[in-house]
Amino acid sequence: MATDELVKTTTGIAHHGAERLPSVDVDSFNIEIKDEDGFLGDRASKGAFREILDRWRKPLRKTGEDPFGKEPSDEISKKTLDAILVGDDTEASALVHSAIEDFAQELAYVTRRFLKTKAWAKTERIVVGGGFRDSRLGELAIARTEIILKSEDFKIDMVPIRHHPDEAGLIGALHLAPSWIFEAHDSILAVDIGGTNIRCGLVETAWKKAKDLSKAKVVKSELWRHADDEPTREGAVKRLTKMLKGLITEAEKEGFKLAPFIGIACPGVINADGSIEKGAQNLPGNWESSKFNLPASLLEGIPEIGEHDTAILMHNDGVVQGLSEVPFMQDVDRWGVLTIGTGLGNARFTNRRKDRDTTDNGKKKGKENNKDSAKSDKE
Repeated sequence: MATDELVKTTTGIAHHGAERLPSVDVDSFNIEIKDEDGFLGDRASKGAFREILDRWRKPLRKTGEDPFGKEPSDEISKKTLDAILVGDDTEASALVHSAIEDFAQELAYVTRRFLKTKAWAKTERIVVGGGFRDSRLGELAIARTEIILKSEDFKIDMVPIRHHPDEAGLIGALHLAPSWIFEAHDSILAVDIGGTNIRCGLVETAWKKAKDLSKAKVVKSELWRHADDEPTREGAVKRLTKMLKGLITEAEKEGFKLAPFIGIACPGVINADGSIEKGAQNLPGNWESSKFNLPASLLEGIPEIGEHDTAILMHNDGVVQGLSEVPFMQDVDRWGVLTIGTGLGNARFTNRRKDRDTTDNGKKKGKENNKDSAKSDKE
């Protein structure tokens, strides 16, 4: 892609898939680690949990005692599984707990491998996002994984992502934006692209209430299950453009001062010019083609927002979901995100503390810093 096109889509801000963002350095993302059984992420995905559940059901099926009857494991909803955990059927509850324990062991194994890589060295906290986290069984699996790792002397906290996973991928897009945006505007457009859904949102910054963006929220969103429609790549871009234009109209109607900025979360390895190197195989059509560039395509449909040229920045979806946690990670230096969905997304961050004193090991020092941190937590 020509250089002038690269400048045009990002308009004087960080490049797509950037390692340095306003609040953090992205130390790594989308690492693919293999072991003798294949890709490591496949051991701790939504599908992996369903396979484990199925393994525990197998011996009970033979004796006709399977509490789920003939219902396939991948069709049992998270809501049903959550209800069983607190229900009166002790055998069904024990079955789900057994699956959670096995999954936690797998997640601990995968996490251990990440922590042993150079990019994840000295990680202090891991935030777990993705659709699996949005359930009681997901939260139990995360808590159990932390206990397993701490029993092995890993000094690591594992916490569920704070925002709903559907909203985290939109709110995180705020942390792709340059700080000048927040001075004159109160909202941005965000896009979260997945293998099944494309979600667009109008995200209010609430910057005047909290400069660290900790009060930001999604005020309007639209979801399209593209997997149901099986569109062409061009059809998907057309539909996405229409969704964004609808949100622009909505923002004007509601009186928002919408920034001329669109932040995009997308699966795969994102190149500086906005093309996708690999990892987008579940998206409609070939998104990894050298002839396709999503930011440039969207720019053709939405050249301006308000009276200003549109700026678009795209990053990996795991990175963007993790960025929603930036305001709440200021008490550590190095932290990561694992997103449990169709696969296992991953990213590792180092906080950028431009205005804080640090010691050699990067820890905060001085009473003022501690006061600032406490104030930030309260906000």
